Amino acid sequence: MSTAIHTVTDASFEAEVLQQAGVVLVDFWAPWCGPCRALSPLLDELAGDFAGQARIAKVNADDNKAASERLSVRGLPTLILFQDGVEKERVLGLVSKSRLATLLDKYVEA
Repeated sequence: MSTAIHTVTDASFEAEVLQQAGVVLVDFWAPWCGPCRALSPLLDELAGDFAGQARIAKVNADDNKAASERLSVRGLPTLILFQDGVEKERVLGLVSKSRLATLLDKYVEA
């Protein structure tokens, strides 16, 4: 995992996501999830592409059930985009890098 990606836990979710100014894209994933593993290198690339403009964070849903339950995450991978601590968009399943880049562009430029 890229050093540009932030690992978030139940204990740090409030500070790392909800209290962050700007755009944070959170990936809820699990080690056993094939689509999650396929998405990981795309998120690494996006973290580099959007460095200084948006944060990319990962939450292991198996190890951090409180955050997953709080946000009603029902399937993996689930990506939730927050702007200034408010959920703006949610993407379920494996998606292309270009789709995620378009999503981030929409909020980074706003």
